[in-house]
Amino acid sequence: MAREKRKFVCQECGYTTPKTLGRCPNCRSWQSFAEEVETLITSSRHRGIGQTSREPEPISEIKASEVERHLTGMSEFDRVLGGGIVPGSVVLIGGDPGIGKSTLLLQASNALSQKYGDVLYVSGEESVSQTKLRATRLGAASDTLYVLCENNLEEIEKHIEAQKPKVVIIDSIQSVYLSSIQSAPGSVTQIRECTAHLLICAKNRNIPVLLVGHVTKEGTIAGPRVLEHMVDTVLYFEGERHHIYRILRAIKNRFGSTNEIGIFEMRSTGLIDVMNPSEIFLSNREEQISGSVVVSSMEGTRPLLMEVQALVVPTNYGNPRNTTAGVDRQRIALLIAVLNKRVGINVGDSDVFVNVTGGLRVDEPGIDLGVLMAICSSHRDMPIDRKTVIVGEVGLGGEIRPVTHVDRRIREAEKLGFTRVMFPEYNRKGLDIDVDIELVGVNDVYDSLTALGN
Repeated sequence: MAREKRKFVCQECGYTTPKTLGRCPNCRSWQSFAEEVETLITSSRHRGIGQTSREPEPISEIKASEVERHLTGMSEFDRVLGGGIVPGSVVLIGGDPGIGKSTLLLQASNALSQKYGDVLYVSGEESVSQTKLRATRLGAASDTLYVLCENNLEEIEKHIEAQKPKVVIIDSIQSVYLSSIQSAPGSVTQIRECTAHLLICAKNRNIPVLLVGHVTKEGTIAGPRVLEHMVDTVLYFEGERHHIYRILRAIKNRFGSTNEIGIFEMRSTGLIDVMNPSEIFLSNREEQISGSVVVSSMEGTRPLLMEVQALVVPTNYGNPRNTTAGVDRQRIALLIAVLNKRVGINVGDSDVFVNVTGGLRVDEPGIDLGVLMAICSSHRDMPIDRKTVIVGEVGLGGEIRPVTHVDRRIREAEKLGFTRVMFPEYNRKGLDIDVDIELVGVNDVYDSLTALGN
């Protein structure tokens, strides 16, 4: 038997209430509630995951076998996934409109179909002919790559059952709907239920499913937060539209490292792997310019060298401002306060601009010392040696705190021709590395300024 239950669901966060409200008490959004009808099945049995296992088993007696991952033909994509796509996994890829999500997956699906067999690419937003136009531009012409234009999930599951593809791609999850649910595609209930159906399909048939997810204006994947908890891997495709580089960042990965990134170059023929991103981001660097510093950030398992630029100028308005691109503005305000309190360099009456070149966004605190030295260099108009790499986290007391994987950062700096690395003195303990490069350990911000001659 089935009966209907009417409810109002916030389309921003998934909060449910029996009556409509003007403002969501959970996420504080205005006019975000929409009425949805849920059909409750009271007598039927739902299919679950892993129906072959009837009884609980001791973990010591469970035999685990190594899983052979599917390689996408794009080394940076495979790196972020942890070495390839795990069969039976569900991967969610989000990103801004036009950033290149469909391009990435169409290129990957073409390579997967050539190596492993049938791949089903389901497009819920474009017609078959439109998808063909993109495929022609990308050179995707595999005979085992099948394109389906369909929004009804029941029909999609029928095609999966009949064709038994090696990989399924849904572009996008917000465009798919279940006819048994009386709400519009893209609503909270539709997204949650469609993802649950695809999750069961992937686990029971051991087919990897890749989902494209839209993002909101805040930059998060649209739909309920439970969507990211349900899938195995969550990837964000980032980048500025006016830059040629794109970054694929792992936010969650049950089968690999989190915070791993892959870097691509967007061309007219598609996305190209950037094999040596540090060298790319440091190209065209100006000679002997103040406010320019090279820092090293650990992005997953890879050290990445990049240029940080700072500009300190007297303010023309009443209140000085801090403007940043690629780093957290609040973190810059904290570093300026440390510089004023612990060293006596006051830039509080000046406008401070900080930029990470190449369109990158870095959240690692290991670049703190480099950002601080760039601000001091611009403030005093004294260039820093362009062959120096600066690494270190700055504490509120002005001390330089240790960072992780110093040996990898030093080797990356030596490989790219740098002659000196400044890093926390604490990291010298247990550091066993044979490199032809000057290593400068510092304890606080004052030591760092002295060592750099600023």
